[in-house]
Amino acid sequence: MSDFDPSRRRLLGLGLAGVGALSAGPLLSACASSASSGGTPTTGGPITLQSNLTGAAKSGLEKLVADFNKLGKGNATLNTVATEIYRTQLPTYLSSANPPDLYTWYSGSVANAYSRKNLLLDISDVWQGLGDYTPAMRNVSTDETGKQIFVPMNNYWWGFFYRKSNFAKWGVQPPKTWAEFLALCETLKSKGIPPIGIGLGDTPWVASAWFDYLNIRVNGAPFHRELLAGKQRFDDPKVKAVFAKWREALPYFDPKGKAYPFQEATTALLAGKTGMFLIGTFLADATAKDVVEDLDFFQFPIIDPAVPVAEEAPTDGLFASAKSANPAATKALLTYVASVEAQEAYVANSSGIILPAHPKAKAADMPLVAKGKAMLAGAAELTQFFNRDSSDALQPTADTALTRFIDKPDQIDAILAEWQKNAEKVFKG
Repeated sequence: MSDFDPSRRRLLGLGLAGVGALSAGPLLSACASSASSGGTPTTGGPITLQSNLTGAAKSGLEKLVADFNKLGKGNATLNTVATEIYRTQLPTYLSSANPPDLYTWYSGSVANAYSRKNLLLDISDVWQGLGDYTPAMRNVSTDETGKQIFVPMNNYWWGFFYRKSNFAKWGVQPPKTWAEFLALCETLKSKGIPPIGIGLGDTPWVASAWFDYLNIRVNGAPFHRELLAGKQRFDDPKVKAVFAKWREALPYFDPKGKAYPFQEATTALLAGKTGMFLIGTFLADATAKDVVEDLDFFQFPIIDPAVPVAEEAPTDGLFASAKSANPAATKALLTYVASVEAQEAYVANSSGIILPAHPKAKAADMPLVAKGKAMLAGAAELTQFFNRDSSDALQPTADTALTRFIDKPDQIDAILAEWQKNAEKVFKG
């Protein structure tokens, strides 16, 4: 994988009601061939949904699509592509002559970046029927020109996940402050357990969660958003201070984590080969349900009590191609996705560790979900994630800088100078 001000990428503190409103194969040629071609669009015609959702999330989406097709308002085909391929191919999908009709992806700045290029379908008429949604959800689905271009399905939270049975076995407790966190790391390391899992192989974007959280804990969410909007510099001393704090935790990272992706880092965590893992709730998508019951998390530790607490709360959903060959069926699916029925079915048929976007849709009755919802409700501000608060184009600059820092922290000045240079190219482009 929230309250989005299109002009400032701003997510302001939401009350519990706002959090409830937030409550995340074949390639292009195959996708295009399954879309309707030519003629007058009909409501019940074929459409293609391009998705990056895997594991339990894919099962939830398959159920949603099957239920929609039974309504007779369209015939949707689901195509699933691995996330890393999907991320790089999405601009190609959207700009092709015969693109897939719909896409799973993200709200806010990242959707707005595609809308700015006139690649997304205007679905303001769909939103006319979504009166139950809060202004916060409408804003996060609105581009900078004021039209709606996104339908939210769910959101989720990030935190340090761990197995309750392992913490009990090791005799440790979740920390609240940065000092307590480092002490916990030292205790686990003394027991021969790599304290912090990380999965950078093929999924280097996982490192961005560390940067996001350290920056919002040290410098605050407003500075973080300005930085990702190009209004601050990556070589600013404030950013260097973030890495000074991160460096304190580097000795506790699993050294093997640089070689495998987050899925394997999740496996290592569940097997007790690492102590904890800063990750989103999607780690549960490939986790057995009996093991999910043993999962817990703690909030990213507080570093400066004077800085208002912000949390990462990415919003997932769908947008559509401006060149959809069947906009009527496309909008029918988007309308269905926005319904209580669809979102509750999606939650029930996926891992369940998510918060449905519709304010009247029920989340899973699980202590873990209640705890996550409460954490977001208690936050002063909410952010999304690095690329979601900036753009997909800026994400590779973070991947390069952050993985280089983890390897060579002594080169931080050169790393930040290069990051600023690369970021300027993106912002000017």
